[in-house]
Amino acid sequence: MPVFAAVFFRTADGWTGTEVELADLDGIDDVADAMRDAAAASDGDGTAVVLVAEADDEWFGIVRLDDADEPRPFLSDLRAVHSHPAARLFLESDRLAASDDEIEGTGQTPYPEPVGDSELLADLGTPGEELLALTQREGVLPADALTTVADRAGFAAALDELRA
Repeated sequence: MPVFAAVFFRTADGWTGTEVELADLDGIDDVADAMRDAAAASDGDGTAVVLVAEADDEWFGIVRLDDADEPRPFLSDLRAVHSHPAARLFLESDRLAASDDEIEGTGQTPYPEPVGDSELLADLGTPGEELLALTQREGVLPADALTTVADRAGFAAALDELRA
């Protein structure tokens, strides 16, 4: 399953983005290092660095870095860690408690189980309750959710360019 991932950061000219590869990363600390490296290589000001990732129509992840702070990850569905190794990068630990079990007697899989800091983009236009709603609203694909987040934060044009 292909994963699209990109880092967005502020520069003197506004938001800039660059695509990043997640395959060789081992955890959230490696993700944070890749984000810092991408921002530094393009003269990012370091005040806000955001990584977004999506895997087909299954899940999305976001990581936020501010200055030298610790990374703040969010994963739209904890169940994704069982089927996609890249989803594990959005966990602060090796927590793998989610299951792919069906809801007893219904034949349906459970609703998405978002995990992480849902408030990580509140100051960029997406409060936690809205981010959580994007993970559970029927018909909203991960790409749509990230487009909404990017639009509110001001880097939708940069995201669209990288997706093209």
